[in-house]
Amino acid sequence: MFRCGIAYPRCRWILPLLLVFAILFDIIAIAATSGWVEDENAQTHYASMWNQCRGRNDNWDCKSLMEYPWAQAVAALMILGLFFLIVACVISCPALCCSVNISLLPVIGTLLIIAVILQIIALIIYPVKFNELIYEGHYFYTWAYGFGWGATLLMIGCSVIFCCLPQYEDEITGISKTKYIYSSA
Repeated sequence: MFRCGIAYPRCRWILPLLLVFAILFDIIAIAATSGWVEDENAQTHYASMWNQCRGRNDNWDCKSLMEYPWAQAVAALMILGLFFLIVACVISCPALCCSVNISLLPVIGTLLIIAVILQIIALIIYPVKFNELIYEGHYFYTWAYGFGWGATLLMIGCSVIFCCLPQYEDEITGISKTKYIYSSA
């Protein structure tokens, strides 16, 4: 009467969808005009990946962070990571959604691993160098920086799954018989 199993062919669209969410998170992190760093009360100093602003009320003095080589490196690494992520997403859609192409799955996993490495380096360089630039007070890394880490964590999970999926080729293509977790007599 009651049967419960995983229908792999129906779940193939989930991985490309997760990659789309990672792309959106990355775009939010890169395009944010504030939200990477804020001072303790978020009243006198805030920064994005591109610039930092100091001041009070409506009197803000904004300077570009792109004059620092470390900020240029962070921007380049984040954009390169986004590029590899987009390429992986574009390849994953026909590889999983239209027809199953198992040979492309390790390539997609490798592209995601490269993107993860680039973005982890960028997300580590930024707070280290920003803290060297600013000495006083307490600063918090906020929502846009969190979106960068969120995209990176999604990419880590998807890269592991894409690298492991070729072992389950029969289940993905629907050739194997469905294995039920519970079967009543």
